Amino acid sequence: MSDHAHGVHHTVDYLELPVTDLAAAQEFYAAAFGWEFVPYGPEYAGIRTAAEQAPAEAGGLRLADAADISRGGPFVLLFSEDLDATLDGVARAGGQVVAGPYAFPGGRRFHFLDPSGNELGVWATS
Repeated sequence: MSDHAHGVHHTVDYLELPVTDLAAAQEFYAAAFGWEFVPYGPEYAGIRTAAEQAPAEAGGLRLADAADISRGGPFVLLFSEDLDATLDGVARAGGQVVAGPYAFPGGRRFHFLDPSGNELGVWATS
């Protein structure tokens, strides 16, 4: 992990997603959300989102066996300023929407599976 600058008490600070195909995962997240990646060899890539400036990273993609990946693992929610546009981007990138969009007390959200089967959610205030 590169120099890390988040360090906010009791917040999500770094996230590692297990993936079965590192290249496909990078392609998906780049197309769906505009994420960039820092390569650390054939089994790991650091995640840099619009919130991070070099050299900070939000997390990483870790190559794993399919048996290591489960939809029952940690659930990650991403924020979107335009939920419908994000939903469209996820679908165009090859993500499988498995719930929503639906209303909840904080706004609206949907859940999707990435190419490795990780379930994530995206939420917006409206």
